[in-house]
Amino acid sequence: MEPTLTGLAERIDIIVSGSDTFFLLLGAILVLFMHAGFAFLEVGTVRHKNQVNALVKILTDFGVSTIAYFFIGYQVAYATGFLMGAEDMVAGNGFALVKFFFLVTFAAAIPAIISGGIAERAVFWPMMLANVLIVAIVYPLFEGMIWNGNFGFQSWIEELTGSGFHDFAGSIVVHAMGGWLAFVAVLMLGSRNGRVKEDRIVSFAPSSIPFLALGAWILTVGWFGFNVMSAQAVEGISGLVAVNSLMAMVGGVFAALIVGRNDPGFIHNGPLAGLVAVCAGSDVFHPLGALATGLIAGALFVWLFMWCSKQKSFDDVLGVWALHGACGAWGGLACGIFGTTMFGGLGGVSFTAQLIGTVAGVSMALIGGLIIYGIIKITLGLRLTEEEEFNGADLSIHRIKANPET
Repeated sequence: MEPTLTGLAERIDIIVSGSDTFFLLLGAILVLFMHAGFAFLEVGTVRHKNQVNALVKILTDFGVSTIAYFFIGYQVAYATGFLMGAEDMVAGNGFALVKFFFLVTFAAAIPAIISGGIAERAVFWPMMLANVLIVAIVYPLFEGMIWNGNFGFQSWIEELTGSGFHDFAGSIVVHAMGGWLAFVAVLMLGSRNGRVKEDRIVSFAPSSIPFLALGAWILTVGWFGFNVMSAQAVEGISGLVAVNSLMAMVGGVFAALIVGRNDPGFIHNGPLAGLVAVCAGSDVFHPLGALATGLIAGALFVWLFMWCSKQKSFDDVLGVWALHGACGAWGGLACGIFGTTMFGGLGGVSFTAQLIGTVAGVSMALIGGLIIYGIIKITLGLRLTEEEEFNGADLSIHRIKANPET
């Protein structure tokens, strides 16, 4: 009987390991598909003469991010890499490889977020270099501090406050990091030519609301892989995460609908604001707390986007600072509010810990952005020439229009 029991135990281990690997693989595929959402959201928002550039940037940014994260970033964050034989890599159904695949889709979201803020006037190759440096160094440094306990940062916060910094799916690690890096890039780039005329701000209308809406829908659907699959194991699947993500999403929709006065651009970004904010505490919120988080995030996005649109020197084309930077920071803080048992959450979180972690993430993004974009601005330059910008990034960089016959 003993060999049979041993064989059964081994078989169960194989099934569990395979299920975890497949579960995480599905999550990686869903988050990979979100990058199509980033692409079409930008395509629909920018002017027609910059649509090709938007599509090319998202795909090439993902490519260079993968290389940077494979060779450097993953090692920085988790002190492990892939300089070994393939036989060693496939141990345990290759779970370690699939984990890398899942996490690189998160890392590549940083350049995708930044892309929307710097659209229509940024040079191509220098910005690609900036993305390599961000994904290889800046992002994984903070990722490792939060999700791998590097440098004793989490231990220090726990000793100080009684709780570690809680960021289940990356409100701060991914979204705030990307949004605040974009904040620096947008400031350094300056406003698009023609946006300020005779001391008045001219609004550029989105080129395609259907494409904008398509991008928002793709991101929304993929986000359930982003959040739910952050458990990284079948046994960690939580219906609470799914429902909290749903409630935050619809909260963002309603807030953007009301505060944005039926504007379709706001309405389709509203669910994204809610989903950005809920990432941190989606595993500890009560659904009503998630709804409140999404409502506040949706309104916050609209208010900040409208405020930014009135600033002459701050030209954030897709509103990525408001959406990812501000709403991501709100999500980190909201976890310390609505995640507590006082508001029906599961507890185990501290507002002080969330404040410290949020400020740390924002600070690292600002410092990293100032260094990287500052050096590139001085050495290689950040902007297209006035003529190139007038002609559009499609013709100036890629030598083709989105619709050549027009």
